[in-house]
Amino acid sequence: MSGHSKWATIKRKKGAKDAARGKLFGKLIRYVEVAARESGGDPDTNPSLATAIAKARAASMPMENITRAIKRGTGELEGVQYEESSYEGYGPGGVAIYVIVLTDNRNRAASDVRSAFQKNNGSLGEPGSVAWKFEMKGVLTIPLEGIEEDDLLETVLDAGAEDVLTEGDLYEVRCEPSDLRAVLSAATEAGFPVESSDTTMIPQQTTPVNEKTALTVLRLVETLEDLDDVQDVYADFDIPEEVMAQLS
Repeated sequence: MSGHSKWATIKRKKGAKDAARGKLFGKLIRYVEVAARESGGDPDTNPSLATAIAKARAASMPMENITRAIKRGTGELEGVQYEESSYEGYGPGGVAIYVIVLTDNRNRAASDVRSAFQKNNGSLGEPGSVAWKFEMKGVLTIPLEGIEEDDLLETVLDAGAEDVLTEGDLYEVRCEPSDLRAVLSAATEAGFPVESSDTTMIPQQTTPVNEKTALTVLRLVETLEDLDDVQDVYADFDIPEEVMAQLS
């Protein structure tokens, strides 16, 4: 099992705790606002907004909060203007790390990200230094239990999915981001219990790390994820299963 997929599962389990203290809600609200500002407030014609709403609902965000965020994004309500930017660098063991930021203060965000790398044995790189290592994909996760892989394959491949992988106790369905909504609709209409639906950066190859390095890499990733301006952190690590099991 690849470490990045296992880490994504752990983060989903942590989501309820993060939401309780408000941090996750704040990040998701920004995501909704920016998606609405960039391509309009109708999720039927704005796939990015549809994905943002789905993520917010999966975190149990009230629909009224989402609606207000959309209106701020479209200008119907006054709100802060967020800018998206990215940072690239390396963590311990040569692990490639790609950071997505949504901020109303670029200088603050850059300083915080740089500090997180420096304090956790990492280093920032130049733009483009690691982005080429990742590929944006739509991903659905569906529990393995009670589901025949052939039945799932038939449904999602017809809807545009590229592949179905097994990750622990989950199926991971991958597709192009533009096909995510169609694949999700096909899966849910067929009765498959979709656990999560999102777009994410998938590493084309992974970097194996030992137990000692794994802990320092994850400390860096968690530090970055905890920054208010950081929306997403992607890394190409491959961490031993037993180490990931301890963390979960």
